[in-house]
Amino acid sequence: MTKTNCIAFQGVLGAYGHEACALSRPDMQPLPCDTFEEVIDAVRDGRADMAMLPVENSTYGRVADIHRLLPQSGLYIMDEVFVRVRIALMGLPGSTLADIAKVRAHLVLIPQAKTFLKAHGIAAEAAADSAGAAEELAQHRTKGEGVLASELAAQIYGLDVLARDIEDHGHNTTRFLLMAPQMNRARRSDHMMTTFVFQVRNIPAALYKAMGGFATNGVNMTKLESYMVGGSFTATQFYADIEGHPDDANVQLALDELGYFTSEMKILGTYPADPRRF
Repeated sequence: MTKTNCIAFQGVLGAYGHEACALSRPDMQPLPCDTFEEVIDAVRDGRADMAMLPVENSTYGRVADIHRLLPQSGLYIMDEVFVRVRIALMGLPGSTLADIAKVRAHLVLIPQAKTFLKAHGIAAEAAADSAGAAEELAQHRTKGEGVLASELAAQIYGLDVLARDIEDHGHNTTRFLLMAPQMNRARRSDHMMTTFVFQVRNIPAALYKAMGGFATNGVNMTKLESYMVGGSFTATQFYADIEGHPDDANVQLALDELGYFTSEMKILGTYPADPRRF
């Protein structure tokens, strides 16, 4: 397959997904896509080498639909990327904070800056995309209007940053997964993570028994989530993250034991833990 040196992400240039691409692979070109499905398709059809997908947020939990898409994507996790959601208020060049009567941003971003907006008497309006709102402001040049987005968006669209880090909480972080068509099983760090999905067999206490192997072998499971598959209330798939590499003796034992109680199990990737995880 011809290399494109591109990473596909959902959103427009300046989105937090774009920021994740720049943090992880600054030498690669970002490829904006409208939906998560289009991000995956861009890699499948050769327009991009990798996909950057958000999987969870420290404030809002898991990103809808991602867990359903990953197992069928044909892609494997290469890295995880933690992006602190820093909110900047930006306006047209030459404007001041006092000029701003209204800001536009994605509906999820607005409540995160509620205290700042209230203190400055600024109204808020939901937009489909925060970086897209920055692009629109640069095009339409609406006076008295601002945008809440990343500083990267301000740089790209030539807007002035009027206030930085205005989010109410300093811990809000989105975890992204960098994915590619081939799995890389190399041990690239002392702190490796492994992600897999599985379905338990239809026997009593199957999940309890499946999880027992991780406890008895000292494997730390950092994430376990369930979701329905195939529109059935009885078919449940589990998504799990563990610390360690499949070649570690204790991880091997835990995964072997898991196999006794599952009807299906698939490793989605083994990759270095992002230092920001700790």
